[in-house]
Amino acid sequence: MKQYLSFFRMRLLAGLQYRAAALAGMSTQLVWGTMEVLLYRAFYLESPEKFPMGMEALAAYIWLQQAFLAFFALWHLEPELADSVQQGTVAYELVRPGDLYGMWMARSLALRLSRAALRCLPILLVAALVPAPYGLRLTVSPGTLALFLVSMALMLVLVCAYTMVLYGLGFYLESTNGVRWLSLAAADLLGGAIVPLPFLPEPLRTIAALSPFGSMQNVPLRIYGGDIAGTEIPAAMGLQALWCLLLILAGWILMNRGLRRCVVAGG
Repeated sequence: MKQYLSFFRMRLLAGLQYRAAALAGMSTQLVWGTMEVLLYRAFYLESPEKFPMGMEALAAYIWLQQAFLAFFALWHLEPELADSVQQGTVAYELVRPGDLYGMWMARSLALRLSRAALRCLPILLVAALVPAPYGLRLTVSPGTLALFLVSMALMLVLVCAYTMVLYGLGFYLESTNGVRWLSLAAADLLGGAIVPLPFLPEPLRTIAALSPFGSMQNVPLRIYGGDIAGTEIPAAMGLQALWCLLLILAGWILMNRGLRRCVVAGG
């Protein structure tokens, strides 16, 4: 475990060095969040009773989504990991002591944490200054805040576990580009990246909620906004934990079986 924590720490510190990229990303996310809030505001002013979420909950969803985009964005993959099997560079990873899955999982977690750490606080501060109901309210109960943080941790593990499945498929396919882009498109639609899940029609909404994508950003952001409350919270977080276990197991099996049939040739 100590070696994985050391590897995680090194990757985290390396990711924190890219401040210029973080500033550019933060500016983009602030502008994008403002555009989304203004777009929904135009519709809500017309007939707010027709929408499945209140404007305050929706605004919290949008601002948190932008602040922690590095957690949710499945397109934030590491090309060198995704292509390492085809290029043979996985051999460098195999000479290191430790399990390949554990090292890559630690690397993925560190990458997302470092990117979010450089962006989230300024966006949250700006969102908190926006007048209600279009800003991010900070007056949530301690219990709701604790559940939100636990759900965010489960979501981060789930997103990384899903990307590990994509990396594991590299041992079986000539190229994972097709699978990657199809799965990322499905994640955007079914995970709430395009519109929150309550806005989707039935039965697509139910399918999305039960899929692993529906246990990603959909759950913690709606818990914070109060759109998931009461007895719905344990069920939603339990499904998150279940998908974490299933995807970790699937990724570990894919990778370890793939390593048994992996042949690296070179000179």
